[in-house]
Amino acid sequence: MVKKIQIIATLGPSSLNEKILENLKKDVSLFRLNMSHLSLDSLEENLKFLKKNKVKNICIDTEGAQIRTSNCKKKILKKNSIIFLTDKNIRKNNYIQLYPNLSVSKVRLKSTVKIGFEGLELRVLKKFKSNLRCIVINEGVLEKNKGVHFQSDIILNPLTNKDLGAIEIAKKYKIKTYALSFVNSSDDVRSLRKLLTKSCKIISKIETKKGFLNRRLISKVSDAILIDRGDLSRYISISEIPLAQRIIIKDSKSLNKKVFVATNLLETMIVSNSPTRAESNDVFSTLESGCAGLVLAAETAIGKYPEECISFLKNCLKTFNKKKNYINNNKLFFQN
Repeated sequence: MVKKIQIIATLGPSSLNEKILENLKKDVSLFRLNMSHLSLDSLEENLKFLKKNKVKNICIDTEGAQIRTSNCKKKILKKNSIIFLTDKNIRKNNYIQLYPNLSVSKVRLKSTVKIGFEGLELRVLKKFKSNLRCIVINEGVLEKNKGVHFQSDIILNPLTNKDLGAIEIAKKYKIKTYALSFVNSSDDVRSLRKLLTKSCKIISKIETKKGFLNRRLISKVSDAILIDRGDLSRYISISEIPLAQRIIIKDSKSLNKKVFVATNLLETMIVSNSPTRAESNDVFSTLESGCAGLVLAAETAIGKYPEECISFLKNCLKTFNKKKNYINNNKLFFQN
């Protein structure tokens, strides 16, 4: 009997309507609400809407231990520009406000800071009491709510204040599945576990260097693992991500824990109604590596073709489950 591979879809403006939800329900195993892009008020509104439409399989994905840009206007920062990083609300063009609180003392001089995924990179020149003076060493796009990755080892709480509020709201709606972002240790998982009932499930996300190094200990105390290949690529080179993915899956499966894989599975389909051949191959290779499920993020949250994305993954799963038949009977390959 072939094991059922799960499809996890992130909900957002593109998919939070009655018609699309009804079409997705039959194929999606878990609907993800990402607290990195939701306020507490919008979380409650979404949960009310989902309950009204009889969607029960909901996962709350926490912000977790990551520093992000706060309220800033979208703009390009030019090379050699001087920029100040702070957690204070300073309304000046060359200041970037960060969230949550920034421990300046932990940041090393001359270390680098990467912001988002558009190539923006800074170097720390000087430390002050509540901010860092930096120079732009790689030009890139600055936007609000983008991940900020320090080369220095900065310790953050595994849950933000917003996460704690989200958990209380989720309990009210009897949500049983939680994804913990930026897990660095087994203690991070235990911190969340203390806040939940015994029947709740925790999916720990491996997306940091510490998370990768502590993967076995994290797997042992988690109900499942999710590999976020995007943020993990901040610490492991992109050329090595396929190997890291296989190592995490192998180790977690040896502990009888399911592993889900996220990031860029169908990135092209955010704006196009069909994927690339490379994306199709990536999906198949990911399935071959032994994952238990595939996670769509922007593709179904803000993309133009959420239903087409799910339909394509469904076809991929059919192909994967019948691969022996395909190999032994080449007639199956050809279209009419």
